[in-house]
Amino acid sequence: MFCHLAALAALIGIPFGNILGPLIIWLIKREEHPLVNEQGKEALNFQISMTIYSFVAGLLCFVIIGLPLPIGMVVLNLVMIIIAAVKTFKGEPHRYPITIRLIK
Repeated sequence: MFCHLAALAALIGIPFGNILGPLIIWLIKREEHPLVNEQGKEALNFQISMTIYSFVAGLLCFVIIGLPLPIGMVVLNLVMIIIAAVKTFKGEPHRYPITIRLIK
């Protein structure tokens, strides 16, 4: 659960906290708990994907779309983190949609 919630570090102003938070927890606890290993990779993959998508949305903000797309990305990220944390708290594995699976 903390792997998912650690991604909220970016919202309090830590640069790349959305990636560093889950990465640190995953690296420390992955050997101890199989669920932490699985969900840590899932959280990292999702946050890396969201960072890529947000960068593209930021570029599109200047070209075509405008401000609603980056705001929507932040809201989507927050909602998906909360859903994943609640499911993981119950002991259920969670798979994020629209995720590029870079870490296997």
